Amino acid sequence: MSTSSRIGREMRGAASYHAGIAAEDQVSQLYDRTGRAVIHRRWRGSIGEIDLIAREGETVVFIEVKKSSSHALAAEHLTHGQIQRIMATASEFVGGEPNGQNTDMRFDVALVDAMGRIEIIENALAA
Repeated sequence: MSTSSRIGREMRGAASYHAGIAAEDQVSQLYDRTGRAVIHRRWRGSIGEIDLIAREGETVVFIEVKKSSSHALAAEHLTHGQIQRIMATASEFVGGEPNGQNTDMRFDVALVDAMGRIEIIENALAA
């Protein structure tokens, strides 16, 4: 592989990383503004990472943020393997909660398009 193609790939990777961070910032601010306090960002367990964790009353809300040029394309980036890791990591997180595995929880997906518009799909990973 040529040096220029390696550098180009690294630059695209860095741009995607920073776009993802910006999308998480936007979604975090939206949850905070609507009374659902974000309590963790990029929480890492032994199995994986959860982008955002918020509280809505007694409910712990796990939020996966996906950014792409459109909401539809962003949704397509969520894979079965990611869903499995998110659920396993959430289980690890609630293990430290007072009610443990009996903690009321919900899994939301936040889709962010190229214009910065956010679509929240609440309880997206149910069933």
